[in-house]
Formats: sequence, C-alpha cells, structure tokens
Amino acid sequence: MKDAKIKILLAEDDDNLGQLLWTYLKNKGFDVVLAKNGKQAYHLFNDPKNNFEFMILDVMMPEMDGFTLAKEVRELDKKIPILFLTAKAMSDDKLKGFEVGADDYLTKPFSMEELLARMKAILNRTQTKEKNVGQKIKVGAIAYEPELRILHLSEGPKKLTTKENLLLRLLVKNQNELLDRQAALRAVWGDDNYFNGRSMDVYIAKLRKLLKEDANIEIMNVHGIGFKLLIKQ
Repeated sequence: MKDAKIKILLAEDDDNLGQLLWTYLKNKGFDVVLAKNGKQAYHLFNDPKNNFEFMILDVMMPEMDGFTLAKEVRELDKKIPILFLTAKAMSDDKLKGFEVGADDYLTKPFSMEELLARMKAILNRTQTKEKNVGQKIKVGAIAYEPELRILHLSEGPKKLTTKENLLLRLLVKNQNELLDRQAALRAVWGDDNYFNGRSMDVYIAKLRKLLKEDANIEIMNVHGIGFKLLIKQ
C-alpha cells in the first residue's frame, strides 16, 4: 500500500481528528488533501490540478454536509470511491449514505486499522481508474492534458480557457455516461441559473468545434437533462 500513491480527499471539520487521519494516511503512503468543510472539499474536487481517487467524508460538516457533497460528486463522477465517517449509528443515516453513493460507512469512534482495512477492500473492488496526473489522456484520437489545459490537435496544441477545460474534463470523466446539466453548471460556473446555462451551451458548441477533427467523437445533447461525450470504437 505504501507505493500506491493514491490521492485522497479527506473532508473532516474536527481539527484534531482531521489532522490525526491526515498524518496516519500520509504515513501509510497516501497523498492526502484535507478539507475543513464540505464546500471547501467540493471546490478541491473540482480543481483540475487534483485527480482524487478516493474520498473520506465526515457526514456532519458546516456549509455543506457529507451527504450533499457526495450527491454533488456523484453527479460528476460515478466511480470515485466514497467512505463516510459519522458519529451516528442510525440505520436510516447509513441507508441515506448508501443511497447518495457511498461505498462504505464507519461509525466514530473507530480504529485506524479498521479504516485502512475498509479502504483496502474498497480499492480492491474499484481501482480501475487510470492515473492521469501530468499525463496525456486520449479522447478518441486526440490527446488531452487537463492540468496544462491543452488539446493536441492536428494543427498544433490548442490552449483551452479555464471553463472550456473544466467542462471537457467533466465530459471525459463521464465518457459515454450522462453528465447532469445542473451539476456541471454548479461545478464550472458556481450557479445553475438561466444565463449561466446559455453560456454553457456556447462553450459546448466551442468544444464540439475543437473535437470535430475526430469523426468518432460526439458531444450529444440530452435535452433538458445534460450531455454525453460519446466515442465510437
């Protein structure tokens, strides 16, 4: 496990527990980023510089609770493993956690050894994600570097704007699956109002134009619901 270099987003508002978990997981070889509340965790998750592969979320947090955060994350990433930490042992609470997309649940107090064992079990089931940090991703026949905001087109490298990059990154992450329109608006524009929606449609049109050199790539509009990045094999 020490050589895994798996990047974890840890969201815990209790300073003492957060620091304890951060130190323990760091010592086990993980790359850990600590957020003090749900809203900060959400912004870190949406930052293209981060490529998280596992999330540990406290349920009760200020500004945005763990359930709301997980629901927002699941709209943007169907695959990233999520483990909840909670002071509640209520069965209804656990059920709600699984309904919003949790892979597992730990009730406080818990041992660090149990946390690690549960993480290993989840990772053994789910770890199929490629590490793309600092690497080129293939979008059909087109190479894409999300961290550098560069699309490698036949005419040469194209530097994407911040919003173009955030939107394309979400489409690629959800390739061949539905990207929810409202969730994408909140992630990229911070608000899902009408004017931002019109702006997103313009950016989608720009991305279609950039990607059209590969005839196998299509950004399909699912009317009123969202978009799908389809890549024919």
